[in-house]
Amino acid sequence: MTEYEPGGGEDYWADASDLVDGDDSQPGVRVPVLAVVGRPNVGKSTLVNRILGSRQAVVQDVPGVTRDRVTYDASWRGRAFTVVDTGGWEPFPGAEEGQQRRELAEQVTAQAQVAVEAADAVLFVLDAVVGVTDADDAVAAVLRRAGKPVVVAANKVDDAIAEPAATALWSLGLGEPQPVSALHGRGSGDLLDAVLGALPETPQERIGDTGGPRRVALIGRPNVGKSSLLNKLAGQTRVLVDEVAGTTRDPVDELIELGGTTWRFVDTAGIRRRASQNQGADFYAALRTAGALERAEVAVVLVDASEPLTEQDLRIISMVIDAGRALVIAYNKWDLVDEDRREQLDREIDRQLHTARWAPRANISAMTGRHVDRLVPAIRQALESWETRVPTGRLNAWLNEVVAATPPPSRGGRQPRIMFATQAGIRPPHFVLFTTGFLEAGYRRFLERRLREEFGFEGSPIRLSLRLRERRSGAGKGGGAPRRGARARARRED
Repeated sequence: MTEYEPGGGEDYWADASDLVDGDDSQPGVRVPVLAVVGRPNVGKSTLVNRILGSRQAVVQDVPGVTRDRVTYDASWRGRAFTVVDTGGWEPFPGAEEGQQRRELAEQVTAQAQVAVEAADAVLFVLDAVVGVTDADDAVAAVLRRAGKPVVVAANKVDDAIAEPAATALWSLGLGEPQPVSALHGRGSGDLLDAVLGALPETPQERIGDTGGPRRVALIGRPNVGKSSLLNKLAGQTRVLVDEVAGTTRDPVDELIELGGTTWRFVDTAGIRRRASQNQGADFYAALRTAGALERAEVAVVLVDASEPLTEQDLRIISMVIDAGRALVIAYNKWDLVDEDRREQLDREIDRQLHTARWAPRANISAMTGRHVDRLVPAIRQALESWETRVPTGRLNAWLNEVVAATPPPSRGGRQPRIMFATQAGIRPPHFVLFTTGFLEAGYRRFLERRLREEFGFEGSPIRLSLRLRERRSGAGKGGGAPRRGARARARRED
């Protein structure tokens, strides 16, 4: 009988010096930090994208799209600096708003204040068309007290006719306003020159550096606890947490030291459904999440252990496998799971996660911190498997034993032979089988399962490719080479 298948409440102001990442590609060199602040919908994220030269920050024509502090690496005239995009600063949340919305606005404002505290300079973005509002005055007063260098960006100056409107911003007492159009790029070069003048001396940008902390992406459905886990690992309120699903929109990076190693954890927006079915900010947030997964080395997929596994959970796990990233599955909210639910969850895993039984599992509680220390050993194990290489001699010795015990099934009356195998690459491990015919999908799954039994690969997907032997030119009906006599006659005729 063959084995193969035939078919928070932390202090926002604590440790402000650690809230913004430096440049890990240049050890010992601190890259200066620029915080971009302003009230909602003045074009901060659009201006950030203009500074970066690419669409990295989520932008939509409604206020409140950006909520967390999101850091980006930027450069101008060969000088590197870090840009921190912040949510809209609302000193006086409207009384007409609901209690939950006011609390969220207060958290966004607190995050903006943290960014100012940790920054070397501040880019204060205002709408030159609207002019100075009471909220702008309140933010300006905070910036004056902070004592940080401030560059005033008079945004939405799309042409020369609108330039006089920027002069009204002198009344803030923060220096000369820089007219700019974040949408069209007008005046962005002069603005960046002013930014470099406000920042401390920056190191020359170095191209081609590699290395740095291993990148870990936290992904999952909305409201499964990704942001809570990042905050717990960081030991501070690094990302906004709210009961409203979809609070996180941009991927948020944070350098965190765990187990004697520095890791770069990336909190991502919750994946609601297929990206093509999202709209507006959710659509772009889903694209940013996919991009964060592509840049990551290992993904920690969070699953709500207190609820039944959903189709979306399985789709997200498949997305990680298809991307070829190392995988760890974290069953969060374990403090809410009773004995009956644990037995039910075990059955769900056996029945629904048959394609990812090899992924390390960690039962955690991001809220209480229970067993979050188990994540690091699981991540290390997954990364080690992701980079494992099997010697060709050992691989083929194993393959000969497996094929002798369980040969591949016949197709069309012929049985394909596996001549030899080699490992073509790592990250993830990629094996190429040289065969005389096509191997059924069930037999390929059987070989993958036996590969894992022999060599491990716990936490890493495996790629299996087939290289079919081509028939020689002039082959007869049976596919064999011409007879010796026929080859001699052909030489004589030539």
